[in-house]
This record gives sequence, C-alpha cells and structure tokens, in this order.
Amino acid sequence: MPRFVTVAVWMILLAYPAAAQGDHAKKKDAAKKKGEAKPQAAASDVDASEPVAMPAPVTTAHESRYHSLKYRATAGTLPLQKEDGTKRADVFYVAYERADVTDSTQRPLTFVFNGGPGSSSVWLHLGTVGPRRVQTADDGHPLPPPGRVIDNEETWLDFTDLVFVDPVGTGYSRPAKGHKQKEFSGLKEDTESVGEFIRLYTTRAKRWSSPKFLAGESYGTTRAASLADHLQQRYGFYLSGVVLISSVLNFQTIRADTGNDLPSVLFLPGYTATAFYHGRLEKELQSDLKTTLAQAERFAIETYLPALAKGDTLEASERAAVLKGLARFTGLSETYLAQSNLRVRLSRFAKELLRDQGKTVGRLDSRFLGRDRDHTGGNYEYDPAMAAIRGPFSAALESYIRGELKYECDRTYEIMTGKVHPWSFKSHENRYVNVSENLRRAMVKNRHLKVLVTSGYFDLATPYFAADYTLSHLGLPAALRKNISVRYYEAGHMMYIHTASRQKMRKDVAGFYADASAKREQ
Repeated sequence: MPRFVTVAVWMILLAYPAAAQGDHAKKKDAAKKKGEAKPQAAASDVDASEPVAMPAPVTTAHESRYHSLKYRATAGTLPLQKEDGTKRADVFYVAYERADVTDSTQRPLTFVFNGGPGSSSVWLHLGTVGPRRVQTADDGHPLPPPGRVIDNEETWLDFTDLVFVDPVGTGYSRPAKGHKQKEFSGLKEDTESVGEFIRLYTTRAKRWSSPKFLAGESYGTTRAASLADHLQQRYGFYLSGVVLISSVLNFQTIRADTGNDLPSVLFLPGYTATAFYHGRLEKELQSDLKTTLAQAERFAIETYLPALAKGDTLEASERAAVLKGLARFTGLSETYLAQSNLRVRLSRFAKELLRDQGKTVGRLDSRFLGRDRDHTGGNYEYDPAMAAIRGPFSAALESYIRGELKYECDRTYEIMTGKVHPWSFKSHENRYVNVSENLRRAMVKNRHLKVLVTSGYFDLATPYFAADYTLSHLGLPAALRKNISVRYYEAGHMMYIHTASRQKMRKDVAGFYADASAKREQ
C-alpha cells in the first residue's frame, strides 16, 4: 500500500491484510506475558462510550419540482439486537417513500450504501440517488463553499423507494454501550449487520412483497455482492436486482503487489483514458476516446499481459515492442517505463503524467488536477478529486439533516472515518478478497436476479477494465450472463458529479429497474 495513504483511500478499499490484525493480537498477548503496558488499542477495539441519546425517528413531508414528486422522508436509527433482545448497535438511515402511491407493497424498495470501509452513504444520497443533491458545476468541480443542496432531477425516487444505510461506525451509527466497533468491522461482520438491518427494516415497513434491490458504490459493491448471497442463504431474502457503481469484487484486480501483475494490465486502459483527457497521447489516438480505449484494451490483453507473464525470460526485442506500446497508450516516456520495469503503479502515474506542468491527476477522478509542494517526488501528496468533493458534501449533509429533515443529533456525523479500522478479512486470510463467487452463487440460485454495473472511464481507484475482467471470469452459465448489464461514463469513480454522466446514468438505471421489476411468465 502506498506510503501516502490518506482518508481518501478509506473510501476505496483500505484493505488491511489479515496478518495486521494477527500482529496486533500478538503484541497484546506479549505485553500481558511480560507485564508491560498494553499497546494502544486499535480504533475498532474501543468500547462505545458516546453519551449521546439518539432522537426518535423523524418523518417530514416534501415536494420536488421534478417528476411531480410528493414524498415522505424519515431519518432515524434502527436498533440491532441479539437473540435475547440486548441491543448491539444503532444503525442510522434516511428513507424516502413516494406519498402518492396507494399500494407501496408492490413498489420497488432499494437499500443504498457507499463503501470505504468507513464511508457513510452521503455520496450516493446527495450525489445522485436521493431527491436532493449537492450542487456542482456541470463538469463536477465544486462551487465556492459552503455546499448547498438543490432538487435532483435525476433522482431514482420516482421509480423506487429508497433507504440510505450508514453501516456501524459511519454516519450516526454506533455500537451500543458494552459493544466494540470490531464486532462490526470486517467483511463477514459488516455483511451480517447490514443484512440484519435490511431484514428488520423490510419487516417493520411491511415490504417483503416489494421487488427489492441493493445499490452500492466502491467497497459498497463488495458489500452488495456479499449481501446478495447472505440474504438468500440466511433469510430466504431474494433480490430483484443489484446496482454496482464503480465496482470491485476481486481485490486481486486492483492491489498491485510483487508477484501480482494483473493490476498493471487492468489499469492500463484507465491510464489511456486519462492521458486522452489531458491531451498527452499521439495525434491519431486523440480523436475518439472509445476507439482509442478499444485499442488499449487489445494491447493490454494480447501483448502486455503475455509479456509480463514471461518475466525475466522476455526477449529484448519483445521488451522493446512492449515499451513502445506502453508509451503510446500511457503518454509516459519509454525511459520512465523502462526504469519502472514495465510496471507503473497508480501513485506514480498520477505524479508522472503531467510532471512537466507541475500537476498531478486524481485517483477517484483523473480529470481533476492537483499541485504538490515538490514536483520531483515519486508519488503524489493527495487525491485532488477527493479534496474537491469532500467539503461541499460534508457541509451540505450537516445542513440538510438538521434543516430539512429536522433530525437533530449531537453525535459527530462520520462522513469518512478511520474508526472502523482495522477491518477484518479473516475469511480470506492468505488470499485476495474475492466476492465475485458470492455474486455468482446468488445469481445461479436466483435466476431472476439482474445486475447493473456502472463504470467511469476516468476512475483510477476501481478501473472499468478491472471490473470488466472480473465479470468475464464469473463462471456463469451462458443463459445467466444476459442478466448482467454494463454501462460506461466519461467521468470518474463518482461519475454522477458530472452532469451529462448523471443524466445518462439515471436513464440507464430507470431502464434496468423496469426490466428487473417486470413480472414474467414461468
């Protein structure tokens, strides 16, 4: 993991190795044996102790100027309990229901969350899915602070009711007194707690007969794939559809390590898209993005991947040809690529592409530019995309919850937090996390389950080509492959902050819901 890891990385898979948790436990045991002072507890080991009483759920009435929407919004917490009735945690949510629907039991219901681990649901909530959104410039860049919300023409509320979920440790959600964050901080633990929230909310709202959907972004797609399988196995809770936004199901596709060359190959088209956007490719590749990306994809799979597979046995003539191709599709020099041993990690690419201009490109969205103090460094200091969007969303969320939703809570609303770490991947110890098998299993058992995958060309956190690779290796029967739809956008990880992409996404999602909710003859 790069040395410059910041809060932005929590948004996209700050995946602590299982070994890290093992080391932490060993240090505590060793300290006990030697009578030494205990090492400082990890954030997720700390007991819940915030003495803040949670307000009762608050329901307010609203009307949007788009889609003739009249709706109810409910903000509140739902308690998760053990079998004996003891409370384990409070889970904060905001739910929206159309007010002009006579029979909501037949209306689609969607549970929405972001990722991290450590992110609240604010990005999808106020970015594209909810009835209100943060106002930005058309290209996605922020307006002068503070952030403000406006009616969202691209909301999903006209075709599905919505429940935005903040997993334990994020938003206002916390473990109950006597319980620790680590009980919820892990792939398995998170799946089970969010799954229990979904079951309980659906039961209390009397919505078991509704077509039910999940929508997740980034690590939220990891959670969604795991949940699709878990909900079926644990509760017989079958979904109609899953929306995966900026997807990562197989961590091997994005975690570059010595011995794992797959990310080098799968990031390449994303580098090409970035170089195209900033005008760093040769003239013949600068005319049409999709045509150029098709060429980059072929080079990546047919030339680059076999070359890396040969390792030190790669012939000098082959190496020269690969260097030439890499330079052509990345905008970097052959000298730099040779010095990098044909492998350029994201942090270095982001720094090198526009080094001559003293600029860096974004990770979440490579259209965004930043400036470091030192232009000679090997890695960039911060992600300019995250720096641009966090402020407006944070201010807008705090104002919106208290002002429009009338929910007054004195807890800190954790937009993005490291308090959920270390995050346990114990079930995948000594191997890469891969929940694509969970999704495959869910789809095979529920042959009506539909999946929509949305990807941004300028996303260098969860690259579109890595998502494509994962989908093509699911091992689904041919008859079920048609249940997966993939859509692409000329924007980044949060493609919806770009007006044209948000409009296209809304159209794509609406069509997906119409198809996934349709009743079919057996």
